[in-house]
Amino acid sequence: MEKNDKKARPLAAGLATGIFWGLAVFFTTLFMAGFEGYGNTFGELLASIYPGYSVSLAGSIVGLFYGLADGFIAGLIVVWLYNRFV
Repeated sequence: MEKNDKKARPLAAGLATGIFWGLAVFFTTLFMAGFEGYGNTFGELLASIYPGYSVSLAGSIVGLFYGLADGFIAGLIVVWLYNRFV
């Protein structure tokens, strides 16, 4: 077998995914807080996953940090698995 030099970087992928998901949760929460009644189901879903999260300014900051951590771990695992099987 020859050595595979097409490995992805797990930390970089985790950071990129974490930033994307954290900002997505943050801005979506601000949008939902500004337009009442819009996205209630998504807000309830996030509140059931992330303790302390709510559709508010404070909740958007809580969601930002949870999203950063959640996205980082997901991106890290996906790229680690990719590197193991490629």
